[in-house]
Amino acid sequence: MNIFLAGASGVIGRRLVPMLRDAGHRVTGTTRSPEKAAALETLGAQGVVVDVFDARALLKAMDAAHPDVVIHQLTDLPDSKDPKTYPDAIARNARVRIEGTPNLVKAAQMSGARRLIAQSVAFAYAPGDEPHVETASLDRAAEGTRRVLVDAITVLESSVAKAPGIDAIILRYGYFYGPGTWDMAPNAKPAVHVDAAARAALLAVTRGAPGIYNIAEEDGLVAIDKARSQLAFDPAYRMQ
Repeated sequence: MNIFLAGASGVIGRRLVPMLRDAGHRVTGTTRSPEKAAALETLGAQGVVVDVFDARALLKAMDAAHPDVVIHQLTDLPDSKDPKTYPDAIARNARVRIEGTPNLVKAAQMSGARRLIAQSVAFAYAPGDEPHVETASLDRAAEGTRRVLVDAITVLESSVAKAPGIDAIILRYGYFYGPGTWDMAPNAKPAVHVDAAARAALLAVTRGAPGIYNIAEEDGLVAIDKARSQLAFDPAYRMQ
């Protein structure tokens, strides 16, 4: 299939591209950097330099790719976490989700994509019974940077889920750890290794009914039964 991977040079994207390639898919991957676009070519994707905030350019790039599936792995986070700049980073990331996601959804619709897979988070649930299932409420009473996160995720998920004519899969990831992330080992719950997270996106290309899936380890905070049964998700998966 033809896959349009938005955010292909990110932490998940860099691990997902070879998986998609090895599964026989043709991948067009976006980045904002010409240097990173060249790097994507070495991984097996056609690199395209485009900004998700430029709706016209995004539509042009996606239409040229003729995607069957669009995967939204866009973020705007620094390589390391600095408490001084963290609020600004969260704000930038929220803008990607709030303003960029609708552009991506509209381009997917206009380009004829049949399936849209989007990155969300599994650590935005409201306090309550654990492990949290996908139907549990998000923490809309949150304050500060957490409120910014929750509001952005709410817009992202709504934009994706309500897209007419497209099967929408929302992957609620735990806190990433592993190569390229802020932590090499789990540092908060729920956690998920980047390899297992990328693998979940690959599985969602051909598996799973439209809906929301928790993608995390079984550390007691979120339930992953749905992802295991419908996607064959395995939190222990690691790239060889």
